[in-house]
Amino acid sequence: MRYRTVLFDLDGTLIDHFAAIHRCHAHTMRSLGLPAPTAAQVRAAVGGGLEHALTQLAGRKNLAAALAIYRPHWDATMLADVDLLPGARELLTALRQHGVKAAIFTNKLGDSSRRVAAHLGLAALLDGNFGAKDTPWLKPAVEFTRHALGQLGADTATTALVGDSPYDVAAAHDAGLAFIGVTTGTHSADELRAAGATEIFPSLPALAPALLT
Repeated sequence: MRYRTVLFDLDGTLIDHFAAIHRCHAHTMRSLGLPAPTAAQVRAAVGGGLEHALTQLAGRKNLAAALAIYRPHWDATMLADVDLLPGARELLTALRQHGVKAAIFTNKLGDSSRRVAAHLGLAALLDGNFGAKDTPWLKPAVEFTRHALGQLGADTATTALVGDSPYDVAAAHDAGLAFIGVTTGTHSADELRAAGATEIFPSLPALAPALLT
């Protein structure tokens, strides 16, 4: 096997949670008396963590108020409109059958990531689930990546990071991991290439041989 450990981004890589994310940002902006963002605006803002997205959409001066609105609304509604992307369960199952460790590595709140994984029946297929607020760091901070690798007992030489954004590319490259991209999320193949990605696939089923051989 080429890899013994695989870190997966969550949103846009393993799951489609965008409808819920867009809905919660729209609710937050309207509650602040601001225009509801378009889907394109939300897609452009997400990936760097909730605080980053809310700062982009509401402005830094409104960040505290936006968080106070977004978080409880998200907690109450986050399990609506969430689905696995095609091939996600099958790929995680195949990795487990081959003895490869798999973990979620996301800038989504860790508590939210674990709730979603349990809701979608993924928890038993994972060896870890690392997210925002689990540590002081977010992707692409190398400390966050090293924390996940340490918890998994993983070696950088045999670990790949699968993701859909430049944050994922940077996290992999800064920590010395292989990066494998998918275009099922917020960024195109051209955008991933511009960030430094070389292996890019249109879906998880198309990507699977890169992890399983």
